[in-house]
Amino acid sequence: MQRTVIDKIEYLILLVSEFASHNNVSEVQAYRYLSQYGVLALCEKHYNIMHTLSVEDNMLLFHLIC
Repeated sequence: MQRTVIDKIEYLILLVSEFASHNNVSEVQAYRYLSQYGVLALCEKHYNIMHTLSVEDNMLLFHLIC
């Protein structure tokens, strides 16, 4: 697997985990919620920009989107 694919996967796992932690839900629930609102697709599409933001900035963005 290419390194960029692995980086994106690790990044998405981090964001789902942090979102779950911030909202006191399980990681499965967080994944489903973020998928439902298209946040994970957005993160994958704009990975080159979003991975430069802090986790806190990403969490704020998620709450604005959802």
